[in-house]
Amino acid sequence: MDTPIPESMADIIIRSASDDVAEIAAEVDFVFCAVDMKKDEIKALEEAYAKAECPVISNNSAHRFTPDVPMIIPELNTNHADIIPAQRKRLGTKRGFIAVKSNCSLQSYVPALFPLHEKFGVKDVLVCTYQAISGAGKTFDTWPEMIDNVIPYIGGEEEKSEKEPLKIWGKIEGDVIVPATTPNFTAQCIRVPVSNGHMGAVFVRFEKKPTIDEIKEIWKNFKGFPQEKKLPHAPEHFLNYFEEDNMPQTKLHRGLEGGMAVSIGRLREDTQYDYKFVCLSHNTLRGAAGGAVLLAEQLCAQGYLD
Repeated sequence: MDTPIPESMADIIIRSASDDVAEIAAEVDFVFCAVDMKKDEIKALEEAYAKAECPVISNNSAHRFTPDVPMIIPELNTNHADIIPAQRKRLGTKRGFIAVKSNCSLQSYVPALFPLHEKFGVKDVLVCTYQAISGAGKTFDTWPEMIDNVIPYIGGEEEKSEKEPLKIWGKIEGDVIVPATTPNFTAQCIRVPVSNGHMGAVFVRFEKKPTIDEIKEIWKNFKGFPQEKKLPHAPEHFLNYFEEDNMPQTKLHRGLEGGMAVSIGRLREDTQYDYKFVCLSHNTLRGAAGGAVLLAEQLCAQGYLD
């Protein structure tokens, strides 16, 4: 982050997340989990807290495809929290569970596509993402190689970008979330010399092609659970369309509504797909920490953190 650690937080006691599970779980209402460990270690750590009756809001990818763990973007698939009782049954818990947020780059373009799917049927999506260096936990001081440079590869990112949207689009069947089989996604993910903010260039084909005005109207009026419940970190306007040809711009718009809103622009017809447009979101706010906080607010409003 660009701001220093608040003074109120500077002197807090640091404990071992793995060695002090019981003590920590007894003192807090829930935990956020964002750790740099091997996936099997992350799975074990998060399940240890859940089994200690401490709900886990995770920013990690380890449990994103555990069938009874919901992966939620609060404005889109709030209802996936309904799987939590089944997960608790499997874990043998009364209160503990794990919920995860999706990969940060998805948060720029999936929210723009999601409300169009119900009415027009999103069929095929090609997306190229241009991702900030903070997504790799870096700054220009710690990663000077990125200055005046573009790297056309981000390990694991394209697989996540093609697979995770289908779980978000999925449905609960029995005790699991079954991913959707459509839309078809293909992605190319590129690291660019930007401090914060992921941009996606999207090409989309529909089952029933809408008009440009219909698309803009849906984006303008779209509200999700966070807006309806007026959750503390919810942006008032989640999807914001800019008419100017050179908007949105990363430096100007990544901080829109506290970094929790999505900016969209350049919607136009395409020669191979139906339409193309660009999207922008703040990767460390909406895409990471802020998204996790909003997910916790959603689960609290739904009664899962009582």
